[in-house]
Amino acid sequence: MLSGDGRLILDAPEITLADLAVFYEHPQWFASLFQTLERRGLAWTPIEIQSHTFDPGARIAPAPVILNRLAMSSFLRQEEHALFYSLAVLDHWRSLGARVVNGPGVLAYDTNKARQLSLFRKAGLEIPKTRVAHRRADIVRLAGEIGYPVMVKVNVGGSGTGMIRYDDAEELAAAVADQLTPVGVDGVALVQEYVPARDGRVIRCEVLDGQLLYALALDGAGSTFDLCPADVCMVDKPTITISQFRPPAELVSGVERVAAMSGLDVGGVEYMIDDRDGLPKFYDLNAMSNFVAKPLEVLGWDPHDKLVDYLAGLIAAQQKVAA
Repeated sequence: MLSGDGRLILDAPEITLADLAVFYEHPQWFASLFQTLERRGLAWTPIEIQSHTFDPGARIAPAPVILNRLAMSSFLRQEEHALFYSLAVLDHWRSLGARVVNGPGVLAYDTNKARQLSLFRKAGLEIPKTRVAHRRADIVRLAGEIGYPVMVKVNVGGSGTGMIRYDDAEELAAAVADQLTPVGVDGVALVQEYVPARDGRVIRCEVLDGQLLYALALDGAGSTFDLCPADVCMVDKPTITISQFRPPAELVSGVERVAAMSGLDVGGVEYMIDDRDGLPKFYDLNAMSNFVAKPLEVLGWDPHDKLVDYLAGLIAAQQKVAA
């Protein structure tokens, strides 16, 4: 049975009570998803991450299909965040035979920007010049290797937090001396060249089941670091305009390679065109990117329907295996 806060309570005999469990942290972001699940009649149960606990000796998962909707920005909302806890519980459910959508494999990339950049290069994509450090004492030296201006970023980011631009060595050295450079939840920092985005535009490519679902041009996003385009995120960013975009075929192939190599089932990959040389520079993989605000206006269709189609297919496949 399920407790009032969505946790699974195992009794004897052990049974699975739902076809799908949604493991989530920010309820306002998923109202459209929940409504679509209800409208489509899927047997599903919510699991609220922040109050969740689990038994590593449990013998069944809460559902044969589990949709992970953990947001990296959750550490901004809860001091006792569940970023690394979620790696453990999702891997436990996967080991019990559940099909975890955006499971621990891709979550290990989502929680590590340094790994994302390495992955992009392995996929044959360009990235901003970057150095990775775990001590403040190394940051000024690494910035000197790259050249100014530089961005100092935390390794586990969310909603643009933990990103500061420094225009010269004196400014950065003073910030280091005063211990003011960004420090993330894992103590790892990225020192990265500042890339001027051509026309202030960022491209977000959303993938589903290994293929490009749609792409967006976020015009004006080059002036901000919080690029969430969902309804709940756009209230304080009226200067960003969003439109559908068709990336070149070679970049679509690159994005789909990244999805395959990382295990990204549904989520976003972002790049910008470097105004200095015209090259696309990839910089972010987000396994919890929200679908676009006002999808019928921007796309002409609702991505939640396609996501639920995908989930229904996974449920049918799991039922076939269990039969």
